[in-house]
Amino acid sequence: MFLFQVGAIIGRQGSTIRQITQQTRARVDVHRKDNVGSLEKAITIYGNPENCTNACKHILEVMQQEANNTNKGDICLKILAHNNLIGRIIGKGGNTIKRIMQETDTKITVSSINDISSFNLERIITVKGTIENMSKAEAQISAKLRQSYENDLQAMAPQTMMFPGLHPMAMMATAGIGYGSRGLYAGQAPYPGIYPAGAPTGAVETPETTYLYIPNNAVGAIIGTKGSHIRNIIRFSGASVKIAPLDESRPQDAQAERKVTIVGSPEAQWKAQYLIFEKMREEGFVAGADDVRLTVEIMVPSSQVGRIIGKGGQNVRELQRVTGSVIKLPEQGAAAATEDETTVHIIGPFFSVQSAQRRIRAMVLQSAAPPTGRQRSRSAAPKEQVSQSSDAPSQAQP
Repeated sequence: MFLFQVGAIIGRQGSTIRQITQQTRARVDVHRKDNVGSLEKAITIYGNPENCTNACKHILEVMQQEANNTNKGDICLKILAHNNLIGRIIGKGGNTIKRIMQETDTKITVSSINDISSFNLERIITVKGTIENMSKAEAQISAKLRQSYENDLQAMAPQTMMFPGLHPMAMMATAGIGYGSRGLYAGQAPYPGIYPAGAPTGAVETPETTYLYIPNNAVGAIIGTKGSHIRNIIRFSGASVKIAPLDESRPQDAQAERKVTIVGSPEAQWKAQYLIFEKMREEGFVAGADDVRLTVEIMVPSSQVGRIIGKGGQNVRELQRVTGSVIKLPEQGAAAATEDETTVHIIGPFFSVQSAQRRIRAMVLQSAAPPTGRQRSRSAAPKEQVSQSSDAPSQAQP
């Protein structure tokens, strides 16, 4: 992802950007709605490495022509990279960045770590030199970013089994800014691949609804001054986040918690919930040495409650053991017979409740998946079908 003044790049009625796309066979996306009022906008380039570099070079040529026409002098290239990548771009004792500068005859600087926050995890790599040399430097920097990203993604793969149905980049987007330094991913260095490495594939985008309960006295911190913090949560996560108002029919001191409704894809859910947990931790809503523990509710089909509980409660006990969260469901057979959905209460720190949510939703999705091959009657169900559901009571099967 790069920063440019985009007017000249887009061209009249988009003619210039179309020409660049056609010539380089790379997709060029201009984030015009970001940083409203700023002259510089982010541009993401998708494609194979060579095409991305060619597109970047064409953009630099357009920018230099515009600078010449307006007497603005030389231009520079600004590359956005996640903070967790910067160490490997700089290298031990600055060796990597020095080598790139020497080989490409450019000057390369990196913005201060003080510029990052929970909502902006990127630093700016600024490259100065001729267009030809800046293009060479960009190719080397992007190659290093891609290599580091792929290495860390591979190292993280075994851990993604804890979170079925969730693309690893959702976890990467939040690791290393609080919980990541001392939680489940301690020692790892994951991050979101939002530079020219391509968009994620296989990500599940089906919207989910989750209810998160926060202490009433924490609502102000979550909302922020004039709504600034909750707007940032919505913007960063891509989820809808709404805090329920106080119930005027009940005394205020009797309302210890407020319900937060979060609607979004699994990735959006992860990010929004993470930022709420993180804010609670920053504000000191912890019990002694324990981490922040909140209650999360998800809705599941009532017909699946028996499957989640398992024979004699063995499934739910295993879920609690593996995830480290407390999971509360209605007594077996008592799941609201008149209701289509039943509430599952999950209590624990962030990574625990995330793991429990993903596992329970995966169980529901697996059960709802259509059978493969020729449809068979229940009486003729194959042995492997029976063995799959043998740990759940018969009345819980759909």
